Amino acid sequence: MQPWEILTYAVTLSMDAFSVSVCKGLTLKQVKLRHCVTVGLYFGIAQAVMPLIGYLLASTVASRIADGSFYIAFLLLLIIGVNMIREALKGEESCTDCALTFRALFPMAVATSIDAMAVGVTFALEQNVRIVPAVATIGLVTLLLCAVGVRFGSFVGSKFRKTASIIGGAVLVGMGIKILLEGLGVL
Repeated sequence: MQPWEILTYAVTLSMDAFSVSVCKGLTLKQVKLRHCVTVGLYFGIAQAVMPLIGYLLASTVASRIADGSFYIAFLLLLIIGVNMIREALKGEESCTDCALTFRALFPMAVATSIDAMAVGVTFALEQNVRIVPAVATIGLVTLLLCAVGVRFGSFVGSKFRKTASIIGGAVLVGMGIKILLEGLGVL
């Protein structure tokens, strides 16, 4: 597999994580470098680990997991998005430290990286994939794009925090629905 093909996979896989990072940036009052790095690391590591898992488990079990992964991603994004909308409508403020906890970031990182496991399975079927450089590239690209996404979300959110949180939650729900419909073969 050529380097440009791996880079294409990396950018494509990171788009969901980038969108969620923008939404996460919407909830932050003041973004610092450590916030961007923290979010980037969660999503970057998840996006690197999942294709590695798919690659290592490329068997019947992995294909079954990949076949139903859209249900898991849909449910996680639905829960996260609805909660984000609920908090905005109730006027609950998300503090910077609370918004970047393991409990807040881990489910989002997993939800946006499940499809990467299926890519890992396909990597195992390819004859010429060097898995370590491939997953490192995917992780690094995702880390960088998510760090930028947090900053961008904060910039937009500082002006329209409540509206942006509602829109961000709706985007997450929409992404979940899109993943579900693609998984069911409707899209």
